[in-house]
Amino acid sequence: MKKIIVLGGTGFVGTHLCEKLAREGWQVTVPTRRAINAKAVMHLPRLTVRQIDVHDEAALTQAVAGHDALVNLVAILHGTQAAFEHAHVALPRKIAHACLAAGVGQVVHISALGADSLQPTLAPSMYLRSKGEGEAVLVQAAMGGSAGDAAQAGFDLSILRPSVVFGEGDKFLNMFAKLQKVLPMVPLAGADAKFQPVWVEDLAMAVVRCLSGASAQPSPRVIEAFGPEVLTLKQLVQISAQLSGTGGGMGRLVIPLPAWAARLQATVMGMAPGEPMMSLDNLESMKVDNVATGKHPGLDSLGIKASAVRPIARQYLGR
Repeated sequence: MKKIIVLGGTGFVGTHLCEKLAREGWQVTVPTRRAINAKAVMHLPRLTVRQIDVHDEAALTQAVAGHDALVNLVAILHGTQAAFEHAHVALPRKIAHACLAAGVGQVVHISALGADSLQPTLAPSMYLRSKGEGEAVLVQAAMGGSAGDAAQAGFDLSILRPSVVFGEGDKFLNMFAKLQKVLPMVPLAGADAKFQPVWVEDLAMAVVRCLSGASAQPSPRVIEAFGPEVLTLKQLVQISAQLSGTGGGMGRLVIPLPAWAARLQATVMGMAPGEPMMSLDNLESMKVDNVATGKHPGLDSLGIKASAVRPIARQYLGR
């Protein structure tokens, strides 16, 4: 029985992925700082929760030992330069060290559309630059590079670059649907930004297919995970309201903000306590359309027919 360790297994995508891995017969380890965070997956067969801090390199190296594969889902959307560096660059470097030391054969890393491991500094936001830099660290290690120290044999690496991910329990369409239940109108920064939303189940299946060797692309491979529709942020906001029945299914008036007002809104939201709905860095990310580039294969290369937004979102937003 193959063993896999899933970093970020307690999150939105991680929960869906762990369910699929359990059904496929994998023995799954989910590390987390607090065991209670794993309550959504701890009931799954052959799944073990380990209470560790994955940013502690010694603890991570010990946890990785004995596993055949690793999936990294850890990411943040908001924060300082140091926070992005910590989550998206330093952690992949620790993962590379741990996997090389333990002889892990496969690594699947979830990145983002708009990231570029070849020219990461050209990206417009801290989020995308750090995502590209993290990819570069893992690519070097996969090819037998140093990842920071002596050269060692590499590992099979799949990098998945998803567009915005939707599905039951998401913090994207659900957030906009809830906002429009109480707001008479929506002033919206980045209204014209384009996305190609991917269903969380399709993304989770893509990880499983990569682990099973379904891709014909050599390692290290990049696969873009996107859905069949290109939609603007404004359209997605309107869809969320319509499918949740707001305004009798008509939704709310969405008012696109000019650039100066968009920056003001993002600045104010970014300063709010707790997890912000939007930040200036998010706005910078939206300068690059979050859609397929055509430079890399998509989900169809893994035998997956991507699902559209409306048929899926109707099932959970309607509740």
